[in-house]
Amino acid sequence: MKVLVIGGGAREHALCRSLSLDPEVTSLHCAPGNAGIADVAELHPVDVLDGAAVAELAVSLGADFVIVGPEAPLVAGVADAVRARGIDCFGPSREAAALEGSKAFAKDVMATAGVPTARSYVCTTAEEVDRALDAFGAPYVVKDDGLAAGKGVVVTGDLAAARAHALACDRVVIEEFLDGPEVSLFAVTDGETVVPLQPAQDFKRALDGDEGPNTGGMGAYSPLPWADPELVAEVERTVLQPTVDELRRRGTPFAGLLYAGLAITSRGVRVIEFNARFGDPETQVVLARLRTPLAGLLRAAATGQLAPFPPLRWSDGAAVTVVIASYNYPDTPRTGDAITGLADVAEKDEHAYVLHAGTRLEPDGRIVSAGGRVLSVTATGSDLAKARDRAYRAVDRIALDGAHHRTDIAAKAADEAAAAAR
Repeated sequence: MKVLVIGGGAREHALCRSLSLDPEVTSLHCAPGNAGIADVAELHPVDVLDGAAVAELAVSLGADFVIVGPEAPLVAGVADAVRARGIDCFGPSREAAALEGSKAFAKDVMATAGVPTARSYVCTTAEEVDRALDAFGAPYVVKDDGLAAGKGVVVTGDLAAARAHALACDRVVIEEFLDGPEVSLFAVTDGETVVPLQPAQDFKRALDGDEGPNTGGMGAYSPLPWADPELVAEVERTVLQPTVDELRRRGTPFAGLLYAGLAITSRGVRVIEFNARFGDPETQVVLARLRTPLAGLLRAAATGQLAPFPPLRWSDGAAVTVVIASYNYPDTPRTGDAITGLADVAEKDEHAYVLHAGTRLEPDGRIVSAGGRVLSVTATGSDLAKARDRAYRAVDRIALDGAHHRTDIAAKAADEAAAAAR
């Protein structure tokens, strides 16, 4: 199988790494990719939002299968353009990707399907915003209706800050605050059959202790030793399958990766949001534990063949990923700083590896920062404590001027798991 992956972040590097280990994949390409992906795939320049250009690239490469990684190309209809050229593609249609592209649309789907979620108001005027903020009270949860690269959500006790964010959006969803820990659960679906993956937890705030501004994600871990063993089955029954069934009923079947962001509240599981693609950085830890070859699974979803697909196989161990971010992230990040120590990780850390996000290869051979989240350092181990130790040992080998990372990724879960084992 000749495979083309669209995108250039750590999520796409994780996908390409897994695909490169799949014996079914005989040729691997990525567009536009990054400095790290270049080690496992042939890179090609392309405008990822231009469906015609992506489809033409796939045709010119003789690709058998295309995987669209980021949300913006999916919402722009890139997967539709690829399929129109007769090439199998993993990723929902433009219409189905509205599940992520519009939070108001997602709320409507959930309401019709009976999926448990937060009560909310969709607001387009200052008067509607003020009424909604007053109705729910603090802490305020304000979400830009459209795509915002993981930074369109503000959760704050500051009424003025909540109102300012709401008024900066053309259309905004204001909803009740959901208590309890958050869980990310991915499911591969062909529009009828739903195959959940293993759950993960990510860390959105920039600083230790869940302090600081919201980010696209500063780290993640899997599995979740504290979670109810029946959680995945419950979410499949009450969230994933009803959502897929409702979209099919509307004539816009969702085939691809359905990502449910969940809150485990005192009143039960509630959906915080849906995404229409693999999440970053959760993909890094979920794929680190997946033993089933990835290409066959994703192509089965793309071709309506998930029902007979064999049960997924997983490692018994754990995975942890720590994001190294540029100076000043999540505000305007500084770029162009040299990254060193990558070869040390590759040489000295058997159970850890580095996935590139915002990197660029310079003509002189240096790898430099080219975005806010620069690297995802991922490690596996027999348990969370071991995986966590290995991840941070690898992080310590890497130097990037002005960079920052959280030091508490998976710490609480690892401590709790160790205490339970004693």
